[in-house]
Amino acid sequence: MPNCAPGVPMRLRRPVALTSSTAAALLLCAGCSEARKPSVDHGAAVRAAVDATGRSTARIDEKIEMGDGESQKYTISITGDFDMAGDKGRLTAALDASPQRLDEIFANGNVYLKGVDPAAPETWGFVARDKVEARYLLRAPANDPEHVLRQVAAMRKVKKEGEEKVNGARTVHYSGTLDFDTATLRMEAEMRTKVDQARELSGGELPIRAEAWIDDQGHIVRTRISHHVGAAGSTATMTLSNVGKPVETKAPKDAAPVVLERSGPLMG
Repeated sequence: MPNCAPGVPMRLRRPVALTSSTAAALLLCAGCSEARKPSVDHGAAVRAAVDATGRSTARIDEKIEMGDGESQKYTISITGDFDMAGDKGRLTAALDASPQRLDEIFANGNVYLKGVDPAAPETWGFVARDKVEARYLLRAPANDPEHVLRQVAAMRKVKKEGEEKVNGARTVHYSGTLDFDTATLRMEAEMRTKVDQARELSGGELPIRAEAWIDDQGHIVRTRISHHVGAAGSTATMTLSNVGKPVETKAPKDAAPVVLERSGPLMG
């Protein structure tokens, strides 16, 4: 007769052993299933592309569109060439349907400006690049494209939208969101407070969408940051092309320091 535990009928021992084996098998299967389906960190692909782009140069074409969803609509165009690796470049910002224009040269740790003072539109001034602040939501300080790339690299909840063509090139499109700190990066205190108040009214979150298009060489070829409440809102789309082209800049010799108290919408 088999050696059974005292007081425990033999017929009860087999179901217990079977249940334990089944549970172990189920746990193993669950582990195998998880191993077969690892989560993909799409944010890593965006960060790697931003890093690669930051070591190169590019032609910059940016459109910033703002409107109330009804009659008012404004578009600011920003064009030029930028050397992200060398922290230098030249940009021109213009308001559509307006003669207003701002020329910018990034060099020697400064931003040199022409057109920032309406009283002296042909005079060059300069301000330290790291001292310029954004005065509007979705705007980069002094229209700095590296600032935009820094924000896109920090997007959250990143997902892959699919493959698309940008200027004839095959790209992978990613989207995500920007949190409050990223959206208000280097924003002046007064405007940051207003954005924070808007965030509280919307339930603690800002509906800011960020997007990036990455080409086969692993470079960012387009970014888009948008914020809409109903029909009103703004969208900033930056396209990068001619990656690797030489960028030459020369700081104006007669530039004088300027104070950006009333710089208008073209400065960001």
